[in-house]
Amino acid sequence: MILLQVNQLSKSYGADLILSNIKLEVQTRDRIALVGRNGAGKSTLLKIIAGQISYESGDIVKPKDVTIGYLAQTTGLESGLSIWEEMLTVFSHLKKQEAELRQLEAKMADPSTFNNPTDYDRVLKEYDRLQVQFKENGGYQYESDIRSVLHGLNFQSFDYSTKIDSLSGGQKTRLALGKLLLTKPDILILDEPTNHLDIETLSWLEQYLQGYDGAILIVSHDRYFLDKVVNQVYEIARNQIAKFTGNYSSYLDQKAEQYEREMKLFEKQQDEISKLQDFIQKNLARASTTKRAQSRRKKLEKMQVMDRPLGDEKSASFGFQIEKQTGNDVLKVEHATIGYDQEAISKGISLRLTRGESIALVGPNGVGKSTLLKTIIGTLPLLSGEISRGSNVMVGYYDQEQANLRSNKRVIDELWDDYPMKTEKEIRTVLGNFLFSGDDVLKIVSTLSGGEKARLALAKLMMQRANFLILDEPTNHLDLDSKEVLENALVDFPGTILFVSHDRYFINRIATKVVELSTTSATEYLGDYNYYVEKKLEQEELRQLEAATKTTELSSKQQVKTNYHQDKEMKKLERQRRRRIEELEELIESLEGTIEKNEELLCQEEIFQDHEKVMEINKAIEQAKEDLERFMEEWTELAEE
Repeated sequence: MILLQVNQLSKSYGADLILSNIKLEVQTRDRIALVGRNGAGKSTLLKIIAGQISYESGDIVKPKDVTIGYLAQTTGLESGLSIWEEMLTVFSHLKKQEAELRQLEAKMADPSTFNNPTDYDRVLKEYDRLQVQFKENGGYQYESDIRSVLHGLNFQSFDYSTKIDSLSGGQKTRLALGKLLLTKPDILILDEPTNHLDIETLSWLEQYLQGYDGAILIVSHDRYFLDKVVNQVYEIARNQIAKFTGNYSSYLDQKAEQYEREMKLFEKQQDEISKLQDFIQKNLARASTTKRAQSRRKKLEKMQVMDRPLGDEKSASFGFQIEKQTGNDVLKVEHATIGYDQEAISKGISLRLTRGESIALVGPNGVGKSTLLKTIIGTLPLLSGEISRGSNVMVGYYDQEQANLRSNKRVIDELWDDYPMKTEKEIRTVLGNFLFSGDDVLKIVSTLSGGEKARLALAKLMMQRANFLILDEPTNHLDLDSKEVLENALVDFPGTILFVSHDRYFINRIATKVVELSTTSATEYLGDYNYYVEKKLEQEELRQLEAATKTTELSSKQQVKTNYHQDKEMKKLERQRRRRIEELEELIESLEGTIEKNEELLCQEEIFQDHEKVMEINKAIEQAKEDLERFMEEWTELAEE
């Protein structure tokens, strides 16, 4: 069923065109991601669909009974009620029905009704009708639904009588999300819902949205989240919109293939045009060939000339270099206790960083990840324990709140004042690499958007040439393209990195180790985020096993453990088998593409007339077919196991 259609929609702010000829369709259980650069108009389109702002032209068609729920990225729940009271307001209609049921129960118990068969029968029928309606509307489970959502959004440790106006901004944002989820609209519109969520809460939200009965329209810069949740992607670029089927990774592949295909067609047409023009120039003046030349000129005039494919819009371009290399030991934290105003948040923290490592700090919100980073750089005092740095260590720190970027300086002066020996051209070149061009460098820092502040902070960090980067949520406020540029810069960074991030895709690309912080310890995992999750699952299985075997005899316990380890090994082998199957499928697809490409080459005139080239290509085809046959046999064997 079609829930909503956007047709030919356009929107401008003054003379600036934001959206043009936008078409979008939402059907039942669609999971749609809206992607594009910061400033492309994603949030604007969501606000238009949600009825928050107007538009110049076009139509939005929606059946009257279709409900829309919208959560803006800056939404925080403002209320004088308690957490529980505010969540109950979603179910006021059920509370009203519940009160009516109690009234009918009182009537049935009243002797005047009970002793009058006609009245009693009438009240009983009304009670039955209302009770069925109450049950169908979720009347017997709404309190359970509230607890489930609050638990999923990490409020399980809260007293639900806590007043909302006493909570932090991030907690209010999570409550706003929870309240919206409980309303269960037909179309759920979420603008950056993953902000302020830790990894555990993100995982819960992914599962919740996967099972959501309505349609979902999301703007998010979390690629891992999008891959898990969405099945369609709409890209907004250059005021236009384009649709792709599949998750975010599939969209990237399709976009790359589309660009390559369009570029080939463009180059083929340009080659044809060049040949026609060359023939016309050489033969138009000759009497014997002038008719053919005129024929080709007519063909050229009728030809619909293709525009060169635009490809991606301009990206930021930067890399991190170091002034000098550190010794092997970069940082040691031993038995540290951290916190604010002598009040401990986390203790028993020990970790060690050596040159070239990239360590991700993970853990629930409030456990002290940012506090630990600030303690390491000296912004906060260490309550107990010891922190020491190695030789030649130069620290570059990125603050997720960009607290030091609130000045009334111009962008160019913010950077130039730190490096006064640089020329204006050098400073402008650096800022240009971070997409500050023309009059952008004259903007006042305090008026910049979150994404612009993030890019300016990264520019300042790059100029430091530090050999030890400490990064607190560096991907916040960055669009998907800028995130990829940052990842590539950090992958190539020759120094050491300690970072906090809720972006699991980012952690997978950057981290060589994951350290999980709790209130009493820091646990190290030698691998990326996926490895960390795998080990946590194994640990949870072992804990469940140990809990299940506490009351059994020693021999039984040993047998169960043996079975566990056998089962663990089988699971490990199964994971390895699945990974190998995926690898083989990629290799097979690649080889088939290579064979097809080479066979197409053999059909080209300039190739099949070159004997040596034909032999070379045939040899490559034969080798690819041999490899393909070998991989197919291995794939068949693994698939049949």
